[in-house]
Order: sequence, then structure tokens, then C-alpha cells
Amino acid sequence: MGVSTSSPEKGISVVTVDFPPVNALPVAGWFALADAVRAAGLDRETRCVVLAAEGRGFNAGVDIKEIRTRGPSALAGANRGCFAAFSAVYECEVPVVAAVQGFCLGGGVGLVGNADVIVASEDAAFGLPELDRGALGAATHLARLVPQHLMRALYFTSRTVTAAELHAHGSVWRVVPRGALPSAALELAREIAAKDGELLRLAKAAINGIDPVDVRRSYRFEQGFTFEASVTGVADRVRDGFGKEGSR
Repeated sequence: MGVSTSSPEKGISVVTVDFPPVNALPVAGWFALADAVRAAGLDRETRCVVLAAEGRGFNAGVDIKEIRTRGPSALAGANRGCFAAFSAVYECEVPVVAAVQGFCLGGGVGLVGNADVIVASEDAAFGLPELDRGALGAATHLARLVPQHLMRALYFTSRTVTAAELHAHGSVWRVVPRGALPSAALELAREIAAKDGELLRLAKAAINGIDPVDVRRSYRFEQGFTFEASVTGVADRVRDGFGKEGSR
């Protein structure tokens, strides 16, 4: 349980998240993930990082139970932890391939939206249920996966979009049966890792440098509204009803 790093082949590092039962990460988990991705990218032997997860789904976002229990300190920690993890994926010195199975919600969208390439299983579903959970954020990253108006519709309704639909939009590289996901992700990572390591690092920096949106500043702006929802009591009101009979 936790975050682990392995190297199944030369030049490839696999960072795996495992927080049962649904990979809803606690504050410490987000920081551990950030540290693991940064460390993998700093390793001069690494040419490609695969971001993967164990269990039913890739990521269910933040641990709401921790926020309910610890209050404002956990919310601030989750904000900083998510920012650190999303930034680590984006700033990783080498390409990051996200291998996504099952649900990819909230913070999961933040991770894959900042990844360089996404490979997904046929059962993968992506979405931001933030408005149902008293939070805001990661529209920045969803906007990297779908066109602007679809992003808004998904955000305001809390609906999900399938891997096949994202593939049609060009944001998912390949959709495969669930059992084939690890091998498909490694196959792509292997192709990337066959390139010159120094040139790959230059290429990653160059591509990030021409992004039309500063994803770090944009996401930080969103987080300010999450904080506002919290201090005004709106977030607590929504979270208190989350999962209860009669609530969405």
C-alpha cells in the first residue's frame, strides 16, 4: 500500500499508486506521489515514466473522509499535495505515460491531464464530480482532454466521459482490454525510451515551454475558489450531504 517505483526495463520507471479501496489519496499520499515522480525523472537512466495504479480504479481523487475528520488543515494539505503531484507529472524531465483503468476522477484527471500520453483500458471513465463533493478544481486539466464546451458540460453536470470518447478527441493514445493495459503502456514507454535520453529531456522542456496555458498558475487560481467554498460553509454543506440518501 502506498506509492512504489519499479524499473521493469532499462530506461523505464513505473510509479504505482495503491491506496485501497478506491485510490482516494490522503494528503501524505499526494506528496509521496509527487516525490516519486520527481525522483524518477531526475534519474539520468530514466527515459520514460509510466504512472500506474493498482485496484479497481486509477484514482478517486482526495480522501474526503480525511478532510471531514481533520478539517481545514487537511483541506489545505490536500490542495498543496494535489498541486505538488500534478506539477511533478507536468515538470517530470522525461515523458510520462499514464496507464488508466476503471475510474479516473477528480485528482486523477489532474494527473492524467498533465501527463504526456494516456493509455486506457476499455472500462476507464474520466470525470470531475467536484460539484457533488463540495470542491472545485482540475478544470484546467480536463480542458487538456476535451474541447472547451464539452469540458464545461462535464464540469457542471459531474458526468464522466469514456476512454473511447477521449480517444475520439485525440487525448487518449490507445484503448485496450483491461488485462492488456500494463503491456500496452510498457510498449509505448519502450518506444519512447529507445530515443536519446538527453534529447528526450530537451524535447520535454521545449514542449512544455510552448504550452498556451500555464497549468500550474491556472490550477492554483481554481484552488482559491475551493478555499472560498470552504470558508463560506458551502463546501461543508455539500460534503455533509454527499453519499446520503436523497443526495446526488
